[in-house]
Amino acid sequence: MKARYQYRFYPTDQQKQNLARLFGCVRVVYNDALAICKQSEKKPKSAELQKIVITQAKKTEARAWLSEVSNIPLQQSVADLETAFKNFFDSCKGKRKGRKVGYPKFKKRTNSQSARLTRGGFSIKGGGVYLAKIGTVKPIWSRELPSPPSSVTIIKDCANRYFLSFVVEIEPVQIDAEHISIGIDMGIKTFAVMSNGEKAFIPSYKNLDRKVRKWQRKLARQLKDSNRRNKTRVQIAKLHNKIADTRKDFLHKLSTKIVNENQVIVLEDLNVSGMVKNRKLARAISQQGWYEFRVLCEAKSEKLGREFRVISRWEPTSQVCADCGFKWGKVDLSIRSVLCLNCGTEQDRDFNAARNINKVGIGHCHDSKRTQRQSKTTPVASVDEVSRITALLGR
Repeated sequence: MKARYQYRFYPTDQQKQNLARLFGCVRVVYNDALAICKQSEKKPKSAELQKIVITQAKKTEARAWLSEVSNIPLQQSVADLETAFKNFFDSCKGKRKGRKVGYPKFKKRTNSQSARLTRGGFSIKGGGVYLAKIGTVKPIWSRELPSPPSSVTIIKDCANRYFLSFVVEIEPVQIDAEHISIGIDMGIKTFAVMSNGEKAFIPSYKNLDRKVRKWQRKLARQLKDSNRRNKTRVQIAKLHNKIADTRKDFLHKLSTKIVNENQVIVLEDLNVSGMVKNRKLARAISQQGWYEFRVLCEAKSEKLGREFRVISRWEPTSQVCADCGFKWGKVDLSIRSVLCLNCGTEQDRDFNAARNINKVGIGHCHDSKRTQRQSKTTPVASVDEVSRITALLGR
């Protein structure tokens, strides 16, 4: 299986100029090819596009500077456009799973820049990496590469940070797990409640989020294409990267711990796109990273030989007692614990849902005969409310 290993590097001033030239050439070739596709009745093939936007364009005065960079990333840019169109067509025909993929868009100078080199365009020599017509850069090797990389992508993000992303081939590793299975219920205040009783809390982004909104108000008042506006844009990008890096670090550590300790990992399929339509919870939901956590668990499960399962979003995990299977119906989100009227057990809402997710994931379905109930559920009763519950039970 393939995996990505990413390392940060700090280029010299001359290398920054060479990289800026490379990113500009890759961006222009991509945009020229996309413009030709938009003007054509039938989309040209990748070989035809490469001939027009690279080979023939180098002979003109307007694009003669394309010869100053390596030809490999320019060809890969056209190949990336071909992949973008394939994803768009497959999405329109229903062959691609997930959210609909839109029509390819033009690349912008202010967005994240990237260029991909295959084996002919780079080589690893000692502690440095030689890039064609760029020079030798020295990344920070935080970990060793498991195998020789097949390609490397040079990335410059919106905060002017530089990265090398290698694609390598890795072999699955078999490690014995401590536990058989685990069910995970995702939430907002508590990021994850697990069926073994553990809870995981995501770091708070309130202070960083407040700074982002402050700088964005400042950005809105500044003139477009001005130096001050560009500085403010970079400052906002740095804050967003800090939030993203903090979240990614948390998700990686949590997913690694869960996958290492359990043989079967069970999650619930969440309708995140529908949940963010609630304007009161949209910001909090968007900052959780539920789907990213799911992707990490799935990838690491494949690497370690674990079983990763996702149950249907329509399973009534919050409406059924995990001990006796009694269905009490829908419960308002403000109610965090429920007293089961059948077995008398006080169930924590999230922990009960995590146990039900684990049961459904390993094949134990809810008993439909015991889950039928006409009346609505009630919150956990206090001592002076015993009569109300006994009245509901018909005693």
